Amino acid sequence: MTTVQKRRARARGGELDDCLRACAVHSGKVVGSVDRRRVELAEQLRKLLVVWGTTSAAPAPAPAGGATALLKRAVKGAAAPANGIPNELLDALLAVANKALECGYDDELNLALVISDTVLAQRKNSRAGWRLRARLLETLGEETEAVEAYDKYLALTDDDGFGVRAKIAGLRAAAEKERELLALLRRQNPRAEEYTRRAATDVWAEGLAAQALGDWTEAEPRLVGALLTLAAEDAPVADRQELLSQYLDLRMTRETDLPALTEALALYAEQRRNRMRGPVADPTVGGVQWTSLGEFRNRIAGKSICLIANSGRVGASSMGAEIDAYDLVVRFNSYKIDPRHTGSRTDIHATIHKHGFNWDQRVDTRLVFGGISGDWKYSLRNRLVPGAQTFLGDESLRWPVRNIGKLSADVWSGIPTTGFNMLYLLDFLDVSPTLDLIGFDFYESGAYRVQEAMKLAITSVHEYTSEKAWVMQRAQSVTDMRISLR
Repeated sequence: MTTVQKRRARARGGELDDCLRACAVHSGKVVGSVDRRRVELAEQLRKLLVVWGTTSAAPAPAPAGGATALLKRAVKGAAAPANGIPNELLDALLAVANKALECGYDDELNLALVISDTVLAQRKNSRAGWRLRARLLETLGEETEAVEAYDKYLALTDDDGFGVRAKIAGLRAAAEKERELLALLRRQNPRAEEYTRRAATDVWAEGLAAQALGDWTEAEPRLVGALLTLAAEDAPVADRQELLSQYLDLRMTRETDLPALTEALALYAEQRRNRMRGPVADPTVGGVQWTSLGEFRNRIAGKSICLIANSGRVGASSMGAEIDAYDLVVRFNSYKIDPRHTGSRTDIHATIHKHGFNWDQRVDTRLVFGGISGDWKYSLRNRLVPGAQTFLGDESLRWPVRNIGKLSADVWSGIPTTGFNMLYLLDFLDVSPTLDLIGFDFYESGAYRVQEAMKLAITSVHEYTSEKAWVMQRAQSVTDMRISLR
């Protein structure tokens, strides 16, 4: 029985009423938690219960007593809507599942599994549902099923903004390299075969006991035999990886045949690397010209610049010709092009490193923002499309508000948006005679993005109010569509 099958045996999924009751019960479990991830999960559960209270067959107004009353009502079991799961309720369930998945604890993973089963039972062609299922299966170590779920997600979308194809390629390449590694260990330890007919846990324990006594000759075949058994049983990837790592650590303290050890370590490293970031044709991020803060300044000096919001207001603006008349057009993250309204040119694409929307669109300069250097580099290696940009911002341009403006979390507590990072950078350099913001209403008119990104929530980690205040303090003129800072 797989990890997922065991969890499903403990938790019912598929029926909307059962799923909602499970969420309501779990809401009570995480109330008062000091774990940041569970606090965020509790907030999403609270929102879900409010949505449930206003979309179910019961009277629309939420009952008096707030979240406590909603919880009591949920446990008693309000009826699910007869016409299937409404979009608002679906989005709320997915938000809960994503936060539960971030928690990573057994109870939360069980909850995410129940929601995943329910969403796909109600909406078998839900892209977000299949991506949730795939991420959950990957977390649980069920890689074969995860790849199948990722494939179903890709079959339902034209925009791979989450880098799913690279993820699938990485998982498949990693599985192949792991098979090669185990085949190598089998050849290097012929006696291991006799220890593949018993429970892997028992054989592994015997191997560790022999190693503790200093008898590596008896320990190694048992350890390798246990690894082969786990692979044959398709044990969760996390379990296999942990024991492979332990085995190689022990082997490095004993090995005298350096070439044999090096071959095994190389295969182990390659399969780990593929699981983490997928196949990388050029890990040095070649084929681009890096641009520093000073070089970027020189290239924009004296040019008129407009920054185009991903807002509903832009999508109905009819300003395409005016936008294309600027010297430089800056767009953000998952921008959508409709020439009549948005203009057709993109000279600078500013994007957060976490998503891969529009990285394949040809631009002159791509600036990728990220708060943590290692994560930023990881994303560049995974998401950068060769030939899609001439210039790429280097580390001096990685996180303008924090690294250039020196605005620490004590001064600016929220995570600065991509748009604010870009605007702060341009204002700081102060070399553009015209600096206009087009359609910036801070999402009052809703989002206008590529289709695959429209389901992304407008996250609460940003300080939109503070960013708006910063902009308005510096505005030279303001109209319905344009805010001019220069």
